[in-house]
Amino acid sequence: MSTSPEYIPPSIWRWNTANGGRFANINRPVAGPTHEKDLPIGHHPLQLYSLATPNGVKVTVMLEELLALGHAGAEYDAWLIRIGEGQQFGSGFVAVNPNSKIPALLDRSGPKPVRVFESGAILVHLAEKFGAFLPTDGAARAECLSWLFWQMGSAPYLGGGFGHFYAYAPTKMEYPIDRFAMEVKRQLDVLDRRLAETTYVAGPDYTIADMAIWPWYGGLAKGWLYGAAEFLDVQSYRHVQRWADMIGERPAVQRGRMVNRVQGDPASQLWERHDAGDFDTRTQDKLMAAD
Repeated sequence: MSTSPEYIPPSIWRWNTANGGRFANINRPVAGPTHEKDLPIGHHPLQLYSLATPNGVKVTVMLEELLALGHAGAEYDAWLIRIGEGQQFGSGFVAVNPNSKIPALLDRSGPKPVRVFESGAILVHLAEKFGAFLPTDGAARAECLSWLFWQMGSAPYLGGGFGHFYAYAPTKMEYPIDRFAMEVKRQLDVLDRRLAETTYVAGPDYTIADMAIWPWYGGLAKGWLYGAAEFLDVQSYRHVQRWADMIGERPAVQRGRMVNRVQGDPASQLWERHDAGDFDTRTQDKLMAAD
C-alpha cells in the first residue's frame, strides 16, 4: 500500500475550506439557509425541485411512470436546482427540505401543501397516493420496502464513499478507494444474486424498489457513474446488466432521466419540465437552435 504522512486528528475538529476539494464552495458543517430566495410555483399539483443526479432521477422516473399509467393527478412541474451554485441553500428550498439536498417535493393537491424530502420518502408518498408500484400484500410490501431502504442505506457507500474518493477527492488515496470499492462490489454481488432469482428486485413486478436502485446501480452497470465501469468490472454482474437494460428500455424511464438534466447530449437535457409536450419542444438542443 502507498504511504503518506500520518494524519493525527486534533482534539477538536475545525472546518478547513482548503480541504474541501471539488465541492468546497457548497460543503459546510452547519445547516440552514445562506440567502433569501423564494421557490417558483407552477400550476400542477406536484412541485418538484431537483437535479438529475441518481437521487433526482428516482422521482422523475416515478412521476413519468405514474403519468404513463394514466394518473392525471401526477402531473408536475420540475424546477432545476443547481446544487453546484448553492441554490439548495435558498430559504425557500430549506423550508421544503431542511437538509438542503435534492430532490424535494411540495404536494399542493390537498387543502394544505405537504412537503416531502428524501427520495425514498417521496417514492413511498407517491406510491401510496396513487396506489401504484408498491404492493399492498404484507409480504410483498415488506420485500419492496426492504430493497428500497437497502438502496437508501447503500447510497452513501457508492456515492459519498466510492464516488467521492475515486472521482472527486483532490488526490487519489489507496486506502479509502480500496475500502469503498470492496463494499460497492459486495453490494453489486448482493443485487446480482437477487436478480438471478427474480425478474425485478422486489419480485415479479416492477416497483419503487427498481426505480430507486436503477439510477445508482443500473447507472454504474452501464458506465454512467464516476468512469468506474472497468475498475469495478461491472460487466461480470450479468444479472444486474440484464435488469439495467430492461429498465432502461422503458419509455417513462427514458423521459424521467431527461428531466432536470444539465450534462451530456443537449437533446437529452430538459432543464425544466412543466408539460408533457416539453420533451418534444423544450430540450436544450431545440432551445439553442431557436436562439
